[in-house]
Parts: sequence; C-alpha cells; structure tokens
Amino acid sequence: MTQTTSTARDAFVAACRDAIGAAHVLTEPHDTAPFLTDWRRRYTGAACAVLRPGTTQEVAAIVQLANTHRVPLVPQGGNTGLAGGATPDGSGAQAVVSLARLNRIRALDPLNNTITVEAGVVLRQVQDHAREAGRLFPLSLAAEGSCTIGGNLGTNAGGTGVLRYGNTRELCLGLEVVTPQGEIWDGLRGLRKDNTGYDLRDLFIGAEGTLGIITAAVMKLHPLPAARVTALAALASPHAALDFLALAHRCAGPLLTGFELMSDFCLRLVGRHFPQMRYPFEQPHAQIVLLELSDSESEEHARALFEQMMEQALESGLVEDAVVAENLAQSRAFWDLREHIPLAQAEEGLNVKHDIAVPISRVATFIEETDAEIAAAVPGARMVTFGHLGDGNLHYNVQAPEGVDARAFLAQFQAQLNRIVYESVYRQGGTFSAEHGVGQLKVDELKHYKSSVELRLMRAIKAALDPLGLMNPGKVAG
Repeated sequence: MTQTTSTARDAFVAACRDAIGAAHVLTEPHDTAPFLTDWRRRYTGAACAVLRPGTTQEVAAIVQLANTHRVPLVPQGGNTGLAGGATPDGSGAQAVVSLARLNRIRALDPLNNTITVEAGVVLRQVQDHAREAGRLFPLSLAAEGSCTIGGNLGTNAGGTGVLRYGNTRELCLGLEVVTPQGEIWDGLRGLRKDNTGYDLRDLFIGAEGTLGIITAAVMKLHPLPAARVTALAALASPHAALDFLALAHRCAGPLLTGFELMSDFCLRLVGRHFPQMRYPFEQPHAQIVLLELSDSESEEHARALFEQMMEQALESGLVEDAVVAENLAQSRAFWDLREHIPLAQAEEGLNVKHDIAVPISRVATFIEETDAEIAAAVPGARMVTFGHLGDGNLHYNVQAPEGVDARAFLAQFQAQLNRIVYESVYRQGGTFSAEHGVGQLKVDELKHYKSSVELRLMRAIKAALDPLGLMNPGKVAG
C-alpha cells in the first residue's frame, strides 16, 4: 500500500470539508474518540479524521479524494463489531468513514417482500418498519439496538434466526456499493433469480469493507408469524441436545426458528450478576436449550405441535425438564437470559472468547474433547459455552479459574487456549470465525488455517478491486 504524507492527509481533510461540509469532518480528539475504540475495548487506533457523509454521492466523493491523496479508509457502522474490523490502526494515517448518517429507509415493497435501506439504518429500525407493514425482518442479535445494516452485511452477521432464515447474506437480494475507485455500483435489484454474470453482491457481503463501501441494500422480508411458542428445555449433555434438535426438526420442520444451547454455568453466571434473572429450573441441569417455534396458522396449532414434540422428548428421556412461556413477557424473559450471557461474562472479568462453528453433528464431540484439553492445560478454567446449536455456531469462551486475576490469566494462557480451540475446530472440519468476522483480530489465524489456494484467490480479488490497498487495510486477508 502506498504510504501517505502528513501534507497529503491535511490536503485530504481540507478537501473533505468542502465535499461533505466541515461539520461532518471530525478531527478534534473529543469528537473522534468514540469512533476509534472497538466495542470490546481491545483495540484503540488513531485517525486523521472521522468523516460522516450523508449520501452515497458524498461517500463516492470521499473515496475519490482518498485515491487522489492516497489516504486509507476504514468504513464503520454502529461500531459494535467483535473482531476490530472497524477500528483504524495506530498510525493516524487512516480516515474513518462513519455511515451513521446514511440512515434512510428508501422503500418497502410488501408484495415483493423486500425493504430497501441505507447502510446506517439501525437493525431494530428495520425490524420495526417491517413489523408496521405486517412483515418480519428476521435478523436478530444482541446488538440490534445499535448495530447497522451495513455492518451486518460487512460481517455477514448471523444471530438467533439463522436456523430458519439464514445469515445476513441469505437475507440480501441487492446492494449499492461505492467501489475503491469512487464509482457507484447500483445493484439494488429485488430479484430472487438473476443469472447474468458473476455474483458481485456476494463479493462485498462479509468482506468487512475491504473491497468497497456498502451504502444501501435490498433485504428480504417474510410473513409475520401468527404465533410463537418459546420454551426452555433441560438436558443432560450436548449429545442429548443434538438428539433433541433432530426430534425438533422431525416434528416442527420449518416452524423451528430458534434452537440455542446454553451450559449450566452460563445461566449461573447470569444469575450471579443479574439476580433478577432467576435460574429457570428447581434442579441444576448440565445443558439448557432455548427453542422457539414460529407458526403462520394459529397459536392453538403451534402449541399443539409443541406439546406433541415435548411429550416425545420427555418420554424418551432426551429432555429432563421443560418450561413453556405462557405469554410474550415470559418469552422475552427467556431470550433475556440468553442475551445476558455476554454481559455477565463482562461483569465476571476478562475472558478468552471464541466464535467457532463445526458441522452440527460434531458439536457434542467438539465440546467434550476440547473441554478436556482445556481442563488439562488450565485446571479450574470455567467454560462459558453457548450459541446457535441449530447451525453449529458456538461462542466457546473460557473464564479464568475462580479467584484468579483475569488479566494475568489472559496474559499467561490466551495464546495457548486459542491454539487448543482452533486445532480442535480444525480437526472437526470447522471454522474459527462463524459470525463475528476476521477483522484484525484473526488475520493471523486466517493465514494459518486457510489453504494457500484460498489465500491466493482472496488476495487476487483484493488486488483486482483495490489495487491501491486503501479499503480497510490490514483486515481480513491482511
């Protein structure tokens, strides 16, 4: 990548003031600080400016100026990423491009079941707008009140609805993108079939802004369910959870929209730091599954189907106990338990986080074998294992032993624990990054676990689209 001088950066910043308005070019430390540290506070960078364009044309103007002055750009949405993908490096040579002002919902087509939104629209606003039109936008994750559609697309976010609806990639039909040369590609086509060449859309989804800047998207909508049934089921092991998942698929088919696995320790941790959230069962159980059915017919039909499924599960011994939400408030309380696990972890102290995925059939074996390896390497380490069992994605996190200083624990064991987990994932045919992206956190792991052929193809695409290397350098493929 071409190095830029301080004079060139100053000229770039001045030109950006003319292009998008001085009020939207932030350079003072107290103004730029919120944009320079990632959500986990793992990375803090520096920037020559934080730029806040308000239109796609202004984004294009910024990119054209970046080409002229050779200034690298770091696109940023809600800054809720977990891999440092939207944080600049420490050189001060890069500029952050915040897409927060691109926050308009451009269109909603109920017959085509699509919504066209700009990159800075917050996920919950998309959900709400769809609901007002009698439609469902099914992407749902803990940060939905602050993450943006552009960031969701940039990382190909997953969330709790992947089992039924797929990742963000599966929910997107078309994109508008500013290329690394500052051109605007208008691919906002709400088509479910379009075989007219290479699938450019999928190149940009999951690329974390390294190939261009997503400015708008056409997203799929679904019919709003007539009823939802939510329950917590207690099980003896991850193997039992897998058998229960198979039973749920047989009984509920496409009505099964959520199947989340949580270890006993996860919920104990939530109860420790959020006492108002009580443990849902009278007796402890090794594993708890949060499952949800969404029915387009009726509440009665959904509950009848659910009761039939649970009767089989309890009679066969797969499920040890279960509690069913009787109303919307109880359903929300069940999901709150799941969503407070990361918050409880943060309260407990620093920990080693992993966002991994293995084939669903290998989840239980992965947990058993990797738990044993970690226990042997770090006696007393506490496993916070939870995630989307229905699609094989686990947040497989390691908390320091009780009473051990968390910072010292990380300094001593993080590299070793990462290697244990990633080698186990590799043996099971899995991936070290399921839904959080690569960012800067996992660039070295990408180089370690991707084949040389894959890496060459990725780098060839990057070089072809971004020959100057100005789009989010140092992220994803490095």
